[in-house]
Amino acid sequence: MRATVIHAPHDVRVEEVPDPAVQQPTDVVVRVLRACICGSDLWAYRGVAARVPGQRIGHEFLGIVEEAGSDVRGFAAGDLVVAPFVWSDGTCEYCAGGLTTSCPQGGFWGSVGSDGGQGEAVRVPFADGTLVKLPAAAASDDRLLTALLALSDVMGTGHHAALGAGVRPGSTVAVVGDGAVGLCGVLAARRLGAERIIALGRHRIRTDIARTFGATDIVAVRGDEAVAAVRELTGGQGAHAVIEAVGTEQSMATAVAVTRDGGAIGYVGVPHGSGTGLDLSDMFNRNIALRGGVAPVRTYIPELLADVLDGTIDPSPVFDRTVGLDEVPDGYRAMDERTALKVLVK
Repeated sequence: MRATVIHAPHDVRVEEVPDPAVQQPTDVVVRVLRACICGSDLWAYRGVAARVPGQRIGHEFLGIVEEAGSDVRGFAAGDLVVAPFVWSDGTCEYCAGGLTTSCPQGGFWGSVGSDGGQGEAVRVPFADGTLVKLPAAAASDDRLLTALLALSDVMGTGHHAALGAGVRPGSTVAVVGDGAVGLCGVLAARRLGAERIIALGRHRIRTDIARTFGATDIVAVRGDEAVAAVRELTGGQGAHAVIEAVGTEQSMATAVAVTRDGGAIGYVGVPHGSGTGLDLSDMFNRNIALRGGVAPVRTYIPELLADVLDGTIDPSPVFDRTVGLDEVPDGYRAMDERTALKVLVK
């Protein structure tokens, strides 16, 4: 089959690789219908996150089950399924508690020895604990299929940030970051009942999506200017809940500075490039809570799936460019150059 591999920074290729096959009785093989490129994939693309030359890449996909192992109970050939970005066994204490990303037998797509999501097919370990079945009719609905793909990562990650930040009905929320996760954080905050949502972003196309998703205010500056603007919008107090969806020192410093005393930050931006800029004494003195990390999206998919299916939420606008598998390297370049927000791979 064909799949995307990374050989070196800025060297992503689509190559012939061995077809996946059931190796354990709990495996299934999924033929990929939709995949995408994640902002976190760019850290490998840029050389910030190390990769072995020839390693697979991509961790968001949905598709059709082609073959199921003998111990798989919940899926059969022909089922339409979505995969969270981490596989998990569904039986350990962490999985039972909802923290599927800490499953001792779990792993990330594209890790050494595993298939990546940006390929024609994927071997899925622990299928019963990992995959979520989708309505078969969705396979013929392009917009719905695109919205469902967002459940594999960005929508669940935005939701995790909103929960970490303590978003509740009537709260004021600030969202630091205008990438796909930040935009999904806006959508998640609206879904949880936020009264005011302040989106920080300087790119008009992205902030227009933020408004569509429920942002009431846009702050199109950075650093101290952004802090001052958010403070002005909130009567000098800051936001009850802040979503940090970037992962840089500046973004975390901004998040702390725009949080109201007694508020909370939900952080899901993958830390990269520098320290996170946390001033613990400031957070201590102002009673600011910090919660977040790698999002256990498998736990969130069922409830978010219901809202996508009934039209309550539609994260599909975060995908603003579509490529075929052979064009994936072009998709990486577009996202690296910020000419695309999030690239869908058909």
